[in-house]
Amino acid sequence: MASEQLVLGPEDRRKLLRGSFIFRDVDEAAVERLAAVAQVRALERGQLLFSQGDDGNALYAVAKGLVRIWIGGAGGKELTLAMMEQGDVFGEIALLDGLSRTTSATAAADCALLVLSRGTFLEVLREDANLAQHLIELLCERMRNNTETISDFAFLDLRGRLARKLHELAIAHGEQTKAGILIGLRLSQSELAQMLGVTREAVNKQLHAWVEKNVLRLDKGKVVVRDMKALKRAADPTRD
Repeated sequence: MASEQLVLGPEDRRKLLRGSFIFRDVDEAAVERLAAVAQVRALERGQLLFSQGDDGNALYAVAKGLVRIWIGGAGGKELTLAMMEQGDVFGEIALLDGLSRTTSATAAADCALLVLSRGTFLEVLREDANLAQHLIELLCERMRNNTETISDFAFLDLRGRLARKLHELAIAHGEQTKAGILIGLRLSQSELAQMLGVTREAVNKQLHAWVEKNVLRLDKGKVVVRDMKALKRAADPTRD
């Protein structure tokens, strides 16, 4: 990993925390305190940060890179629950209740992470109502996302789930180009499959079916959405 990813001085750490949703309205002295004691950790692409069942002794903020949050199942299957980007905070559930990690986390790209210890974070949490409020809102958002994921698995087939995921990625990471909306994240077909709990072959087959219908274009490992309306129809079982 490039050394510059590890250069995060106190002001860089403060800006990262202040820019994160849960620390946005926290007292400035508390943010500076957390920034001063936070550690920086580097991960290379593919490196495991923590596993299901590990002790939850830290909160993480992504300074650079991409972290995949996932759970494992029988036969080595993996389901990706979320992709954490720059400014995102994760690891809060086990941090709060002191129990084991409910998920695993792996670097999906070279990363630099800010690490906040459980003890220091809980001290600030007890003192600042704004941090507690934002943490509650973050947990509610996680629950809503999990409910949507369960609903997708219950009511949508592979085609619908993949269409919904690509539509979400196009909105969150899309860049308008002459060819269509380029999804900025470089995700392999295996990584897309892990988001949906299916095989890479099944994802590949559906992607190429959409390519033939001019809904998508595959360009050097990235996806270009050429017909957002068609993708949205495929994601909505009441309309297709």
